[in-house]
Amino acid sequence: MALLSLQNVSKSYKEGASTVQALKQATLEVEAGELVAIIGPSGSGKSTLLSIAGALLQMSEGTVEINGRNIVHLSAKQLASFRLKELGFILQTSNLVPYLNVLDQLLLVKKMGGKVTKDDKEFAKQLLTELGLSDKFKKMPNELSGGERQRVAIARAFMNNSKVILADEPTASLDSKRALEVVKLLAKEAKERNKAAIMVTHDERMLQFCDHVYRMEDGVLMQQS
Repeated sequence: MALLSLQNVSKSYKEGASTVQALKQATLEVEAGELVAIIGPSGSGKSTLLSIAGALLQMSEGTVEINGRNIVHLSAKQLASFRLKELGFILQTSNLVPYLNVLDQLLLVKKMGGKVTKDDKEFAKQLLTELGLSDKFKKMPNELSGGERQRVAIARAFMNNSKVILADEPTASLDSKRALEVVKLLAKEAKERNKAAIMVTHDERMLQFCDHVYRMEDGVLMQQS
């Protein structure tokens, strides 16, 4: 079963007297364990699609199901709770909190949903260790390299055991070597933890680690491989 399913999703904007179609009847399914890439030029609709998949932007038509639940008719409050529990986000910049150490970056996710348990702390340490950060628990963001900060961001995205992981240009600020490391780790974690992951990227060198590749042009989504 697909953990993320978008069916005939469109998004239109009003610009003065005219209507702009940012997304045209996009259909996409991502199953557990898969990393799917979406490539295409700037302004083609990639970020719009990711925002709709992440319950951050309302579609004009179509349906979105995440982990078997149709999110179309959820209220703003329900969507906020749903995002926290079911979705993990990895952005272009790691967006770490500057005054929290590496371990606390992950535990903050749990604090937002309630209290932090001993098991939560152990899970956070396990995630960080898997991503090669076992000696960085107490380090602050300014003491980490760019690649290390992105690895913390990946661990944070997995912290709530979310079913779907959405990555928006996660390698944009990294050099080639670190970028490859980050995407390899993202693919590995998705596969081993049975998550559905989507990555929007401009960097076609990263596609070797993806199960499927889609290209977006002028709001039209096409499967490439």
